[in-house]
Amino acid sequence: MSPDPTPQDLPVPDVLGDPWTAETLHLDDGAIATLIRRPAAAGARPVGAVLLVHGFADYVFHAELGAWWAERGYEVYGLDLRGYGRSLRPDLLPTFVTDLAEHFPELDAAWLRITERDGHRRVLVAAHSTGGLTVPLWVDERGAAALPELAGLVLNSPWLDLRGSALLRTVGTAVIDRLGAMAPTRVIPREVNGVYGQVLHRDHGGEWDFDLAWKPMESFPVRVGWLRAVRRGHARLHRGLDVAVPVLVLSSDRTTAPTEVDEDARSSDVVLDVEQIRRWATAIGRHVTYVAVPGAVHDVVLSRRPARDRVYAEIEAWHDAHVERLHRS
Repeated sequence: MSPDPTPQDLPVPDVLGDPWTAETLHLDDGAIATLIRRPAAAGARPVGAVLLVHGFADYVFHAELGAWWAERGYEVYGLDLRGYGRSLRPDLLPTFVTDLAEHFPELDAAWLRITERDGHRRVLVAAHSTGGLTVPLWVDERGAAALPELAGLVLNSPWLDLRGSALLRTVGTAVIDRLGAMAPTRVIPREVNGVYGQVLHRDHGGEWDFDLAWKPMESFPVRVGWLRAVRRGHARLHRGLDVAVPVLVLSSDRTTAPTEVDEDARSSDVVLDVEQIRRWATAIGRHVTYVAVPGAVHDVVLSRRPARDRVYAEIEAWHDAHVERLHRS
């Protein structure tokens, strides 16, 4: 795939406002994805680029995180994968793929634009939740030789195993595998109480403003073929990946299951099991740093202060100790 933009790919102002722009990535299989971009801060020494990748029922709206990286000399990109956020299409099921590798072409296309078109020689990828599973699988599949500009991964509460009982992860996974092959678009019944969205959104007492059509309170339907793809991704990761660059894995220090907005909802991960994140983090690669942040929520960069300040401090410390040191050497 050529990194050169077609006319319909030319950047336009993004919904995040100035200085963000957005361009559509037209992929060879007919799908689309969206790459957003903001320059490094004026006066900052240019050092490279960072690519933000979202999780399930989500999109890239993290303007504060983008500004944080920009102030440190990074040009910031964000990728809304096919079926998510800016890349939603009325003729396709939101979020639905039957193999996480279906997202690899948009990661490839974004990578070409960042490295070949825009010339960045040092690139970090910061991925959240399901994106934090998909990105390491992509890096492992492509191999170090194909991604020489990759300087490190920052994985924000990556989804490394299925939350729930051991029976659900074993017998349940076998059922998901069979049913996902036979009826991939079948919706899995589940109850979503909306507590996590309420914790985050400004209209419900949170700090953040995001598009509820793109990141709905009630999430999107989970289809069995998609969950089968995730479980197969988990199995691949559990066998061990070969991500050679430094990896930082961040999560909350606690998992809870509140049914209403309370202090637990505001200060813990209500989506994933943080013990599973801790257990499987070292399966990602050779050089993994894991940090549990007290008071953090599932998307750790959306936590309240001071937990959010701790998150940024941990990213900076890891960056200086591993990415900068390797770059200097």
